[in-house]
Amino acid sequence: MKRRDFLGLTTLATGAAVLNPVVGSAQTTLPPNAGEPVEPVWVPLTKEIKSTRIGFGTGMRGGQRRSDLVRGGYPKAIELLRFAYDQGIRLFDCADMYGTHDVVAEALRDKPRDSYVLVSKIWLRTNGGLPEIERPDPEISVKRFLREVKTDYIDVVQIHCITDTLWTEQYAEAMRSMEKLKKAGLIRAHGISSHSNAATELAAETEWCDVIHVRINSEGLAMDGPRDDAAARVAESARAAKKAHEAGKGIIAMKIIGQGEGTMVADAELRKKSTKFVMNLGCINVMIVGFTEKEHISEFVTNVAALSADG
Repeated sequence: MKRRDFLGLTTLATGAAVLNPVVGSAQTTLPPNAGEPVEPVWVPLTKEIKSTRIGFGTGMRGGQRRSDLVRGGYPKAIELLRFAYDQGIRLFDCADMYGTHDVVAEALRDKPRDSYVLVSKIWLRTNGGLPEIERPDPEISVKRFLREVKTDYIDVVQIHCITDTLWTEQYAEAMRSMEKLKKAGLIRAHGISSHSNAATELAAETEWCDVIHVRINSEGLAMDGPRDDAAARVAESARAAKKAHEAGKGIIAMKIIGQGEGTMVADAELRKKSTKFVMNLGCINVMIVGFTEKEHISEFVTNVAALSADG
C-alpha cells in the first residue's frame, strides 16, 4: 500500500492546517472545518474484514473496567466517539478490561452496523485487569460482550496482553472456544493483543491468529526490549511486526504516540514524526490512538492526511 493511499483523506489535508496541541491541554482549538464529515476509505485488515486506517483506542490507561475515556464522563465520551466517526474513524477498539462496551454502544446506536468495525479483548490472566477473580470460558464472556455492545457480532476478539511464548499452550482451550464463536458467526476474527516481540513472532507462526495488536512508535516508548537502547526497541518491534504481516496477519499498531506519555506529551512534531514512521513501515494495517479530546483526533487525522498526500 502506497503512503498516498494510507487513509484517503487528502482532501482534509488541503483544507486544514496541521495542529500543534499539547496532549491533554484545554487551550487547544479545532480548525474551522474540523466538524465537517470525512468520507471513510476502507482498507484490508484481514481477507474478510476491512477497516479505516485510523482506529479509536478506548483503553487509554485502562484497567478494572475503567479508562481515561470513561473517567472523563459518558456525555463527553459519547460526543468524542461520534466526532471520531464523523471524521472517518470507523474502527473502535474495546476490551473487557476497559469497561467501554456500553459507551461505544450508545455512541454508535444509530449507525449502520456495517459502517464500523468493533474490536474487543478477553482478559484471561489470573492477576489484575478485572475486579473479579473468575475467568469464564470465552463463549460466556463474548456473549456478555454482545449484550453490552448491543450487536449480533464483534469483528475481532483477541486474548488480551500476551507477553510470553507459552500462550498457545496456556490458552489452548480458550482458543478452541474462540474458534467455535467464529464458526457460529459471533466473531469474525480472533487473535492476540501482544505486549512482547516474542509473543508477536509466535503469533506470526500460529495459524489460529488472524489479527495482532503490536506496540510501535518512533521513540521506543511503552515497548519491550533493551531499557537503555530505544533504537534497538524500535528495530526489534518493527522486525516482529513485519514478520507477522508477511505471514498474512492483520496488524493493528498501538502506542503510536507513546500512550500520551514521555517526550511526545508536549511535542507535536515528535507525534507527527512517529506517525510518519509507523506509516512508512509498510506492515501496519490500522493505527489506533487513545483519543481523549477532539483536538487530538483532528491533529492525528490531519497529520495522516498530510503525510498521505506527500507520498
